[in-house]
Amino acid sequence: MKTPVINAKGVCLTFETNDGPVQALKDVDLGIERGEFVSFIGPSGCGKTTFLRCIAGLEVPTGGTLTVNGLTPDEARKARSYGYVFQAAGLYPWRTIAGNIKLPLEIMGYSKADQEKRVEKVLGLVELDSFGKKFPWQLSGGMQQRASIARALAFDADILLMDEPFGALDEIVRDHLNEQLLALWARTQKTIGFVTHSIPEAVYLSTKIVVMSPRPGRIAEVIESTLPRERPLDIRESPEFIALAHRVREGLREGHDA
Repeated sequence: MKTPVINAKGVCLTFETNDGPVQALKDVDLGIERGEFVSFIGPSGCGKTTFLRCIAGLEVPTGGTLTVNGLTPDEARKARSYGYVFQAAGLYPWRTIAGNIKLPLEIMGYSKADQEKRVEKVLGLVELDSFGKKFPWQLSGGMQQRASIARALAFDADILLMDEPFGALDEIVRDHLNEQLLALWARTQKTIGFVTHSIPEAVYLSTKIVVMSPRPGRIAEVIESTLPRERPLDIRESPEFIALAHRVREGLREGHDA
């Protein structure tokens, strides 16, 4: 049996605060296979982002085991196993879009020629081919997030971790970026972990939906999608989509009442 790309067993995380310990995660068991698109959904404060940060080695679990590509999260970070997209685009306003994408490549010591080649490739992947010389303030919010995704893709990691990247955008832009993200995933075959508060977004994007309960964050249910991988936006009006969304909503309700 293959070991999952991301493998969590009994993961717990307790933060020490001035008001005493706060248990953010409790007994999280989850396996994510190569090429899956896995969304994490649950109420605010349930540990979705915390778990994503544990995968990225940005937080250290206080219990259980967690591996990424068979490595510890810290080893996986040093091996450049993943790209991370934050809620805000986080682009430096004094750098062009190409310059922002180059930044991690510069830090990692890629040659200038390789930097140029990689920037050109990822700008094409996110459909920003002609915007490399623009500055962030010259782009819309949605375009800035696409640039942020391009930056995370620039060093070609197998795993892409995304923390509510479209949460602050209006519904029309969000729909368009959801379509683009699915197309990007189909082209690159990345393994994606995606945090969201939106049930339709989770159902539309994912091969697997992880429903989390309120703090301490536990996995209330893991729902395997029955939708085809080819998903036009109007699939959201289909009975199968509506049934899946209802199941996620019920899972959130049951997790809250547990």
